Amino acid sequence: MSGKIVILPEALTHKIAAGEVIERPASIVKELLENALDAGSTDVRIELLKGGCGMIRITDNGEGFAPVDVPMAFERYATSKIYEFDDIYKVRTFGFRGEALPSIAAIARVEMTTRLRGALSGMSVAVTAGRIGEIMDAGCPEGTTITVTGIFDSVPVRKKFLKTESTEQGYCMDVITRAALAHPHVRIQVMANGREVLKIPATGDLSERMALILGMDVMDHLLPVQAARDGVRLQGFISRPPFTRSQGKHLYCFVNRRYIRDYLLNHAIMTAYRNMIEARRYPAAVLLVDLPPQDVDVNCHPAKLEVRFRYPRELYGIIVETLSQVLSQHLPASEPGRFPASAPGLRSSADYRDRVDDALKRYRLSSSSGKLSFPEALRQERHASFSLPDHERTGEPAADAVAETAHTIKYSDLEYLGQVARTYLVFSTPDQIILLDQHAAHERILFEKLKKNREERSVGQRLLIPEVLNLSQKDIYFLEESLPILAAAGIEAESFGGDSMVIRSVPVICSHVDTRAMIMDMLESFSESDRLLGLRDRQDKVFRLLACAAAVKANQIMTPQEAAALCRDLDETPSAATCPHGRPVYVTLGLGELEKRFKRR
Repeated sequence: MSGKIVILPEALTHKIAAGEVIERPASIVKELLENALDAGSTDVRIELLKGGCGMIRITDNGEGFAPVDVPMAFERYATSKIYEFDDIYKVRTFGFRGEALPSIAAIARVEMTTRLRGALSGMSVAVTAGRIGEIMDAGCPEGTTITVTGIFDSVPVRKKFLKTESTEQGYCMDVITRAALAHPHVRIQVMANGREVLKIPATGDLSERMALILGMDVMDHLLPVQAARDGVRLQGFISRPPFTRSQGKHLYCFVNRRYIRDYLLNHAIMTAYRNMIEARRYPAAVLLVDLPPQDVDVNCHPAKLEVRFRYPRELYGIIVETLSQVLSQHLPASEPGRFPASAPGLRSSADYRDRVDDALKRYRLSSSSGKLSFPEALRQERHASFSLPDHERTGEPAADAVAETAHTIKYSDLEYLGQVARTYLVFSTPDQIILLDQHAAHERILFEKLKKNREERSVGQRLLIPEVLNLSQKDIYFLEESLPILAAAGIEAESFGGDSMVIRSVPVICSHVDTRAMIMDMLESFSESDRLLGLRDRQDKVFRLLACAAAVKANQIMTPQEAAALCRDLDETPSAATCPHGRPVYVTLGLGELEKRFKRR
């Protein structure tokens, strides 16, 4: 009688193991690019077809393979980086497990041509579904060229999970950009569908490389960071406090030149900016941390995107203190109290110790989730005390906090009393008080105007000086796909060659808004899932973002005349009870509730 448990065939186990390493075409680019860097390459050429879904080819001028090593390179767990377990804690290369090439060959066809540095001729080999073909002599330059085709042909179910070609190419470009930032001495050229999309020459230092990749517009807002202590060397750039983004994807952290997603490092960066930037806003930062290999464990994630530090508390302190010192030196003189603490006293504060303990607790309990946002509690005073209203403690709706949507309000007939907290407009009727959120109301008005302009095919306002934006390839592809949506909103945009887009017109309602910041925030507000929405859904999201950017803000004084104009516009606006995001425009406080509060009944 045979049992239920069987030993899986080798071909199947290889495909399963490959799934841990190769998730999408960008994973292949990452593994091959890291192999090229480990080989000492100074010139790397990357070719992509159909966003990397059709073909990936990487050519480097590294040391190449010796003939005897060519077949061994495709054997699982065959490596030249380590020879015993303890070597893992001494390794300085990106790869060391011997998984990359076998994993790629298990789910695709791989052709490799290589020539050892100093050899007279090279070798070529083709591997299909893990089976190594005939190895032949070949004439080729020094270095290695690897071509990957038929990606996921042997596991077609994986193809169903791939995104659009432009999205997959964006993932590939993200990998390339991160590698380029950490290795300024390497020349990198990228071709996509036969068109050159990136060409970065070798540079002498990180600042030159960042200027080429991120653009001088971004560099103008960055501050240099450099420190060395206790065997740890920290260098890079961080943004000035006014220069923030709506998402945390502009935090680039590298450990020994390896890009990682680490909760501890991200938390340390946000701690340095605490009380200096608005809630739900994030700085831009490129930080390179170099420390002894024995003080970091890189063998704790299949894709090596997470690491574990031997002395996390000390590393956390070095980052916070270094960044705090840099930021304090560039704090405006008119805002001396906004900085959380000077560097010397920072580590001795109870609040700082609490934040470190909390970060280390989360750090030890689980590996990084990859999210670059932090709980709201971490952005506020840890021991802030507050009391909840009765209705929030009981879970019942408060009578004075719900707008009575069944009753239609004519805003222009209301008696205007004034403004509270420079955010809420106060009106009265014979039997109630009405509080109007000025931003939410204006946002709804502008949103409906944009929708009306779409139907009437209105054009935007031409910019006197067109705005040229330097963007990532992913964002350029998204904008190019969204040109009809932008045109319907009144934004005229077109490609300006390379990594640039030019904005020639904006909606009339946004003529007073910083065009560059508006477009950048709009791009960052679109998650990967948002970018797959239908045309009308994406259009409505763009309209909401534009209306929010152009609307009068909270904490902004409004004159009685401006309040009256807002009410007249609101009367002519459909769905005026809520803003485009669904929040209420007004709340009411009835006479009965007032009498209860004053204990008149």
